[in-house]
Amino acid sequence: MEKRCVRLKKLNEKAIVPSYGTEFAAGADLYALAEDAIEIKAHETVLIHTGVALEIPEGFVGLIFARSGLASKQGLAPANKVGVIDSDYRGEIMVPLHNHTDSTKTIKGAERIAQLVIMPYVSAEFELCDEFSETARGENGFGSTGK
Repeated sequence: MEKRCVRLKKLNEKAIVPSYGTEFAAGADLYALAEDAIEIKAHETVLIHTGVALEIPEGFVGLIFARSGLASKQGLAPANKVGVIDSDYRGEIMVPLHNHTDSTKTIKGAERIAQLVIMPYVSAEFELCDEFSETARGENGFGSTGK
């Protein structure tokens, strides 16, 4: 496992630096920055502040995923499913949490709200063509490889 330095700026003194729950965790927990509890009504989306900004290294991307416990037990998950933080973004990391349930849910300050995974990526050069190479699957799409 490679470790890479990611510069972080606390935009608020009460912001919590993302942290890994275990030695081999891929995602670092992101924490809510809030003075008071934040209510998220049924089927509503609320933008949750973290109070931190990152300098993601060039060639890497920050991906924000749901925390499995928060999503499966509380019905709260990022509204955009996976957030993408490009390496040239320098603003505050915020998470649009959506309440998928029929009841109001509450997020407290310093609560873990999502997880951040930093990964390398490939930037594509798109090349126009008239034909693709052939494969056994071809153009067969949804459900074509079986159950």
